[in-house]
Amino acid sequence: MSELDGLKAVVTGGAEGIGRATAEEMLALGADVAVLDRATDPVGAPLRPYRCDVTDRSGVEAAIARAAADLGGIDIVVNNAGIGAVGTVADNDDAEWHRVFDVNVVGMARVTAAALPHLRRSNAASVVNVCSIAALNGLPQRALYSASKGAVLSLTFAMAADHVADGVRVNCVCPGTVDTAWVGRLLGAAEDPVAERAALEARQAIGRLVSPAEVARAIVYLASPLSGSTTGSALDVDGGVTRLRMRR
Repeated sequence: MSELDGLKAVVTGGAEGIGRATAEEMLALGADVAVLDRATDPVGAPLRPYRCDVTDRSGVEAAIARAAADLGGIDIVVNNAGIGAVGTVADNDDAEWHRVFDVNVVGMARVTAAALPHLRRSNAASVVNVCSIAALNGLPQRALYSASKGAVLSLTFAMAADHVADGVRVNCVCPGTVDTAWVGRLLGAAEDPVAERAALEARQAIGRLVSPAEVARAIVYLASPLSGSTTGSALDVDGGVTRLRMRR
């Protein structure tokens, strides 16, 4: 038997990047997986696609209800849906601050709240939030994004405390710079994409970007019953950014 055999999982933002890698890894390990995303065209069977915008509470509740009915319950929620932001505190207006927090922070709360009744009925309930190294490291031109991910880190710990008595474990992963389409778009907008990619790679002690599959495997570990004593934790998958100080 695989470690996720028979478990029912929901992955938000699961159509591409980290979310897609996580959904496929969970599927390979025996889970039945629902993918929630604003655009589900790239998602095909045996993954189960559900169109959902995490900023719409009624839409979230409806998508979670459909997924739970189709799956026969929910054991795992992976809160991966998120958006980026570039700039200092002077570069984004109030509307953008509200938009990013609505997706990155409140969106996680909406999804988890909708799933909680199902999670409480599970014998292997787990929530994994996708945070970032930006929560604990000062990164240039990432003020808004970093603030939202700092909130995700705090939210993870608070949720873990609130729901440990319900039998629901809550953890997060903190990826470094991951080789996703979003990072590719950022690089494409840079004045010198090649130099910018080299700088991002050099920032991580391993000398390269983190792969979506590596983050997915960390998420699976935290979601799996094999980590049943792990809750209220943050797992770095960051190529050494947070704790290693390399001499070049």
